Amino acid sequence: MEKKLKLWDATMIVMGSMIGSGIFIVSSDIMRNLGSGYWLIVVWLLTALMTIAAAISYGELSAMFPKAGGQYTYITEIFGKMMGFLYGWGLFTVIQTGTIAAVAVAFGKFTAYLIPSLNDAAPLFQSGSFKITWIQILAIGIILLLSFINTRGVQSGKMLQNIFTSSKIIALLGLIALGFILVDQSQLASNFKFGWEAFQNFGTEINGHKESASWLSISGTTVLGGIAAAMVGSVFSSVAWENVTFVSGEIENPRKNVVRAMIIGTTSVMILYLLVNLVYLNTLTRDDIAFAANDRVAVASAEKIFGTAGTIIMAILVMISTFGCVNGIILAGARVFQTMAKDGLFLKAAIKNNRFNVPANSLWMQGIWASLLCLSGQYGDLLDMISFVIVLFYMLTVFGVIYLRIKKPNLERGYKTWLYPITPAVYLIIGISFCVLLFVYKPQYTWPGLALILIGLPVYLLINKKSS
Repeated sequence: MEKKLKLWDATMIVMGSMIGSGIFIVSSDIMRNLGSGYWLIVVWLLTALMTIAAAISYGELSAMFPKAGGQYTYITEIFGKMMGFLYGWGLFTVIQTGTIAAVAVAFGKFTAYLIPSLNDAAPLFQSGSFKITWIQILAIGIILLLSFINTRGVQSGKMLQNIFTSSKIIALLGLIALGFILVDQSQLASNFKFGWEAFQNFGTEINGHKESASWLSISGTTVLGGIAAAMVGSVFSSVAWENVTFVSGEIENPRKNVVRAMIIGTTSVMILYLLVNLVYLNTLTRDDIAFAANDRVAVASAEKIFGTAGTIIMAILVMISTFGCVNGIILAGARVFQTMAKDGLFLKAAIKNNRFNVPANSLWMQGIWASLLCLSGQYGDLLDMISFVIVLFYMLTVFGVIYLRIKKPNLERGYKTWLYPITPAVYLIIGISFCVLLFVYKPQYTWPGLALILIGLPVYLLINKKSS
């Protein structure tokens, strides 16, 4: 593959793939689960610690295996083809494609702020609870457009990625600055006045909207369950940084630039996320955050900063953010499925590059499946269930760093994990705690995603049987 991506391009893929729609929405659910400004920040700090520790650890593997496929390649090299296939199976069925669908639909929903007729239009098709709306059609249009652009060469995809990621970073920095300068009455003191006391309030449904009920003080194991449930959103808002490893084969000096991009990108995004949440706490009351209309806490905050124009400003920012995010995930994901196909674990048609030297067939397969998920309307439920599985695969990969240090200490390592073994241990401790708490207190977030991955086992055995 041609080495057309520089360090800047790789960093833009990391940041652009991470920043989608989650940071503008999930803080509402975190506040409902824990009810305190301190706990809101703690959840994001824990997520930041996890994310950066994982990126630092992945760097060692990216230097050892600097080729296309990234995390799939690492898992396959360390734990064998079956584990690699299960990761790739999860990636294609829902992790990558479901994220593309969810973020593309978020683009459609925020576009509807600017074009209300999108919201008001009757469904194109409806049968019982299943319906096809213009917002879903717009989402599919975005997926197919970006898939097409990426088939025209990596240069087209990277240019789009750099423009949109730079734009949303600048816009977020502006929002952060103005969120402290233009607000007449700060809510920081009221949001932090409860200290470490935690509360829960899931509100009541009134005319289809959640409205605040009384806040219930919680302690002990209920707090632990609340932290785990709250982290589902923050963790999912902070994934996809590993997408840069999928395109390692097209990055200049991948042994050094992949790890640099992951560490610079994840650290920068997590700092932005923490600052954005401080803006929410500065501009909005606890109830305003927890019960923002449709969980769009960023819109509520922007309205406090800019007045009625805030809704339009935020809609444009989220559209820029989600458009760039979808592009980054589309660009990177197809390289994994191409690598799997070369290993005999995916459709053979995905192997071939087109005349622009990119895996066009793989891009279209990914785009078509993501479009079908848009139509199904089930991607949101699937993504709630899959955060648990994403963390499991992250933990497996981070554990691979320790495993290789023990089993193959003499392998050449162009980069060694900073503060090893503390850094991978930090990720594994937080990750295991998150998964165990979810399993115990919120099983609805765990077993369906696990079942989806386990369905991949008979598929793998069938593929192996056919190839033997």
